[in-house]
Amino acid sequence: MAKLSTKEIIDSISEMTILEVKDLVDAMKEAFGVDPSAVAVAAAPVAAAAAEEGPSSQDVVLASAGANKLAVIKLIKEVTGLGLGESKAIADNGGVIKEKATADEAKDLKAKFEEAGATIELK
Repeated sequence: MAKLSTKEIIDSISEMTILEVKDLVDAMKEAFGVDPSAVAVAAAPVAAAAAEEGPSSQDVVLASAGANKLAVIKLIKEVTGLGLGESKAIADNGGVIKEKATADEAKDLKAKFEEAGATIELK
């Protein structure tokens, strides 16, 4: 028996009546011991929860170093591992401090930099 592609299966199902689709679902329950409708219903709240949480990673961007630039330069150097010159350039011009940080890590970094007087954006 030739293996059907996903597109071929979908095309076949789209040509069925509602009653035929119900019979197919019932046959799948019996053959595989799985209720496909229960899987779809269970997956919906998980997808909704993930959407509500927001992005899983964020970029931490320095918008302004503020009045205490020296402390901000030290933090940039500590977080990024860059040299003094590169850290100063970011403090002077702004820029990405950390790309794709987890949400918790991004919040922690934002708090540290704001404590030092910097303005941070999470993107």
